[in-house]
Amino acid sequence: MNVSHMRGGFIALVVSASLFVAGCGADEGPKASQKPAGATQSSQQPTPTLAEQSTEAPTEDPVEPLVIVKGRKGVEVVIESAERDAGGFLTIKGRLSNPSGESVVLPGEMRGNETEVVKHGLSLGGATLVDSAGKKRYYVLRDTDGRPLTTTGLDSLGPGKSTAVFLQFPAPPASTTEVSFQLPTFEPATLKLS
Repeated sequence: MNVSHMRGGFIALVVSASLFVAGCGADEGPKASQKPAGATQSSQQPTPTLAEQSTEAPTEDPVEPLVIVKGRKGVEVVIESAERDAGGFLTIKGRLSNPSGESVVLPGEMRGNETEVVKHGLSLGGATLVDSAGKKRYYVLRDTDGRPLTTTGLDSLGPGKSTAVFLQFPAPPASTTEVSFQLPTFEPATLKLS
């Protein structure tokens, strides 16, 4: 056997072993201080479905809800804040929760029936605010692609689970101090605005 032939085989064996050893360490992933360039937290970990999310105790002090809106199968929307901003928007934040002891599939009607909103999946896009005094109805805002400016990707909630939600509307005039919050399949509720 030729020496140069043996040397080439030995080099191939060393390279193969090096690649194998390097591949074995790949399961560890980057350390907290060594994130790959351009990586975001959402690309590193899969997003759990609503059914998998837990109702961990909030790290902040509990917020007194402005209103609790009841829906089918015991599902609730707990509205914690409704804030106007200088840009002319009203942002509502709260939690969608399932206090029952069974998993609940969320109703598709919550997203409304507008074609642009429906094609972006299950959301709270069907919500409206009704200003009875001003005789106006406000719809959830949409971006330029027709996506509703609200929580999306809603599918189901496990027993005792909840998830944070938000909705953004055009802000009613400052003189409007209360509106009716309406979400398909949920009872309407009066929402006081500051």
